[in-house]
Amino acid sequence: MKEIKHNLHPENIHRFGYDFEMLIKADPRLKAFVKPNPYGNLSIEFADPKAVLALNRSLLLAHYQIKGWRLPPDHLCPPIPGRADYLHYVSDLFPDKANLKGLDIGTGASGIYALLGASLFNWDFIASDIDKKSLQNVARILSHNPQLQDKIELRHQENSRFIFRNVLEMDERMDFTICNPPFHTSAKEAAQGTQRKNRNLKLNTKTLNFGGKNNELWYPGGELKFVSLMIRESEGFQKNCTWFTSLISKKENLPHLLKVIEEMGASPKIVDMSQGQKKSRMLAWSYGKM
Repeated sequence: MKEIKHNLHPENIHRFGYDFEMLIKADPRLKAFVKPNPYGNLSIEFADPKAVLALNRSLLLAHYQIKGWRLPPDHLCPPIPGRADYLHYVSDLFPDKANLKGLDIGTGASGIYALLGASLFNWDFIASDIDKKSLQNVARILSHNPQLQDKIELRHQENSRFIFRNVLEMDERMDFTICNPPFHTSAKEAAQGTQRKNRNLKLNTKTLNFGGKNNELWYPGGELKFVSLMIRESEGFQKNCTWFTSLISKKENLPHLLKVIEEMGASPKIVDMSQGQKKSRMLAWSYGKM
């Protein structure tokens, strides 16, 4: 029997780890990257970006029936178990999980949250991004998945100063928003983070195995500034959405963000999350009665 990873949501199918034999059966291209690790278990070299992409592709095929998934060079390659976890915790916010509609803020070239949410829960999504090329890649993925084309609508955010404005119509109703905000405060800090992770992974290249374009990795003021802006702008869209949410990587940012939520007259909820050694949390806020 496989070991259960207790740090993942109890309904997350990835809490049992990776069944590489099943994944190779779903996508034989993965076989070239799988070999026994020092403990004798089948695994991949997670420092190899091609291996990580192959793993993601097989996971999406085997568990979510998502075909034709690929990324352009240097775009953020999302860890599927953690992305699914976020969606499971969002689902816990609603007594009735059926027929929900969400806004994926900064969907990226992977479109991963909208793709997983539509496949896993049959939810509808608006997926927004400031990068047209990222949206074009998601459109290409959707072209291989006709079962999801009516579930996901792509919208371009033309102005990086706004998050909801220019994307949502004033009378448009959403159940939730999700966001994995830019972590770093500048391109320099992002580059230093890349070099640090490369050292940890014992890589000589300057390219992270999980990649990331500028708008995916950094924003002036970092996560704190971006999410603060999101909270403040959400006040004007409080009638449009039941729950606004965002991932928060830095725990020390929470006191300030909670203060901003209070200033906007909303009620917060914090959910701790973790995947392996990586700790995170979901910050949610609502303007309705909880």
